[in-house]
Amino acid sequence: MKPDMRAVLALSLLLASPAAANPLTALVAGTDPRSPQLSGVVGVVADRNRILRAEAHGLADIAANRSLKTDSVIRVASISKLVVAIAVWRLVEQGRLDLDRDVSLYLDWQLRHPSHPQMPVTLRQLLSHTSGIVDGPGYGFALEERLQDSLTTEHWGPGAPGKRFEYANLNYGLIASVMEKATGERFDRLMTRLVLAPLKIDAGYNWQGASDAAIARAAVLYRKGRDETAWNPDGPWVPQVDDLKGQRAPCPVRSTAGCDLAAYRIGDNGTIFSPQGGLRISIPDLARIGQLLLRGGKLGGVRLLKPATVNAMFTPVWQAGGAVPGDDYHGQMLCYGAGPHCLSGRAGATDQPVKGARWWGHLGEAYGLLAGLWVDQRRGRVFAYALTGSSDDPFKSPHVASSFSAAEDIIMAELAR
Repeated sequence: MKPDMRAVLALSLLLASPAAANPLTALVAGTDPRSPQLSGVVGVVADRNRILRAEAHGLADIAANRSLKTDSVIRVASISKLVVAIAVWRLVEQGRLDLDRDVSLYLDWQLRHPSHPQMPVTLRQLLSHTSGIVDGPGYGFALEERLQDSLTTEHWGPGAPGKRFEYANLNYGLIASVMEKATGERFDRLMTRLVLAPLKIDAGYNWQGASDAAIARAAVLYRKGRDETAWNPDGPWVPQVDDLKGQRAPCPVRSTAGCDLAAYRIGDNGTIFSPQGGLRISIPDLARIGQLLLRGGKLGGVRLLKPATVNAMFTPVWQAGGAVPGDDYHGQMLCYGAGPHCLSGRAGATDQPVKGARWWGHLGEAYGLLAGLWVDQRRGRVFAYALTGSSDDPFKSPHVASSFSAAEDIIMAELAR
């Protein structure tokens, strides 16, 4: 074997099979008493130019005994919002959107808080969860429904637009509708054109735009129990989402009348492709999104954003303890910008396991998954991880260092090491 081939093989083995002392292997084996057992975990560390560490442990499909790999494609839940924000800021740079304009002017219908009808709602407020919108009775609607008709008074919280922070998935369904109206292009196609295709990332919202090869690498998300209300640590792993068996779902959106996507009117219902959480992407490709932000909006010779735009994204719109009150999401969101949120780095803060640095990015939590994409500007590093299932409610296990779950504390501390 040639020396250069031996070096490649040694590096591959290092990335694929880290040392047994690695805390991530103990999480999957169920031998770390601080955390529930995980069905699988993927972790990636990158700097500005390359992947420094990438590893996967556990199974992507338990029934098929298919291993979880670093290139497994995973539904990353609310990290999807950060990628949407990149597309929004691209449209802002192009003059197609204005962050501080009344979004009603894009939607062609009046979006108003019923208790504050004189106050417009803006894209900046939607991006930063300061719009007054709450999830209320639901934030995802069927293909045949219009978002305009689906909003109720229960979708509005106690704060006027701009006057309260309250994290709500529905904000991003509205953002997707605004994007569609401003461009005349369907949301899933916009995301491919504006972000995924330029970065050569094989991914998509509700799998739209992702290749058949990506679908073949899908990781199933699991709980031990039918849903989040019925944990049974001693029971079997129960698939929650993306148990695809290598096949595309017959309809990528929720439909009540046959899934006729051709009949969809652009801008009527931006929730259908799950902009708030439906991105399927590998964790190394998610790290590339982090590298894009770490490098000021340019990656691999492609500039998607100006450095000033990235700085604006990494500027708090809302901070806990400031003039605008808010719900800090169980202590995990003490700072939110126009797209990403931060782990505050503040002395005494509970929102990060690695103290002293302000990390920007986003967390993800849904269907058994816990995930994160974090950019550490001070150290010039990107951390991306996903755990694909937990044997017990991870938020009820003892916390190790922060307001995050014990498993995430262990994962983030290990990746930051």
